Amino acid sequence: MQRILLMLVLFISCAVPAHASLRIVATLPWIGSLARDIGRDKVEVTVLVKPAQDPHSIEAKPSMIATARRADLIAYNGLDLEVGYLPILVESSRNPAIQAGKSGNLNCSIFIDAIEKMPGVDRSHGDVHPLGNPHYHLSPANVRRVALGMAERLATLAPQDAAFFRRNAADFVTRLDNRQKIWKNKGLKGQQYVAGHKFFEYLATDYGFRITGYLEPKPGIPPTSAHLNSLISAMKAAHPKAILTTAYESRHEAAFVSSRTGVKNVQVPHDVGAGGTKDWFELMDAIIKALE
Repeated sequence: MQRILLMLVLFISCAVPAHASLRIVATLPWIGSLARDIGRDKVEVTVLVKPAQDPHSIEAKPSMIATARRADLIAYNGLDLEVGYLPILVESSRNPAIQAGKSGNLNCSIFIDAIEKMPGVDRSHGDVHPLGNPHYHLSPANVRRVALGMAERLATLAPQDAAFFRRNAADFVTRLDNRQKIWKNKGLKGQQYVAGHKFFEYLATDYGFRITGYLEPKPGIPPTSAHLNSLISAMKAAHPKAILTTAYESRHEAAFVSSRTGVKNVQVPHDVGAGGTKDWFELMDAIIKALE
C-alpha cells in the first residue's frame, strides 16, 4: 500500500511542472516585448494588437475575449489608448484575476509621468487623451520605470520566481542605460521636425528636439487644405529637418507637403514589429536612425 502511495505521489509531482508559466496578455507589442524580456521562460505572452494596426482604433473581438479569459495578467498602455476595447474585453472575459484593482490587471502608465494632461476637454478637440499623451513607450526614461514596475507585479503573481524577474529587469535596465549613451550622442538635440500625429512628444523631451507643426490640425482630425497651406508657409520659414509619420497614417498629406517644401517625409516605426524590429531595443535603434 505504501509503495502504491509513493508511486502516486511521484506521478503527480512529475505531471505538474515545478514552475507553471504565467499567462500574460499584452495589448500592444512593446508591452509584450518587455514582458518577454522580464519573464523569459516563466511566462507565455500573447499580444492583441498587431504592429500594422492603428492602436487608436481597435475593436474587441471574441478571440480577444477568449484569450483574456485564460490570462493571469493583462498588461496595457493606459491613458485611455485602449478605451475603445479594453473595458469590454476585461468585463466580458469574466476572469476575476484581471478585473480592475486586481494584481492581474496592470496599467503600465501608473509608473510614468504623463505629459499633456488636458482635463475638461471633449471630442471637439479631436482624438485627445485627457489623462495625458499615451505614446510614452518612446521614452527610455519611462520604459525603464515600466520594466521595473512590471517585474514587481510578476513577482507578486509568482513569488517563487520573484528573484528571477527582478534580475531580468535589472539586466534590462543595464542594457537600456548602455544603449542610451549611444542614442544620446546622435545629434538630435536642437533639431526641428514636423509630425503627422502627436506621437513623438516624449521622445522629443528625452532627446531635446522640437516638433514645430503637425499635419493634423487636431489629433485624429484629417487636415484641410487651408491648414496644409498654412503649415507649408511655416515650414518654408522654419526649415525643419523632416516630416515624421508612422505606417498607419495616410501618406498623401505628407507627400503633398513634402513636394511643396522639399522637406523629406520619414516613416518612423511606431511599435515593436514595425519596420522588422524584434524587440523594444531594436525599435528604439530604428527610430533614432530614422531621425538622424
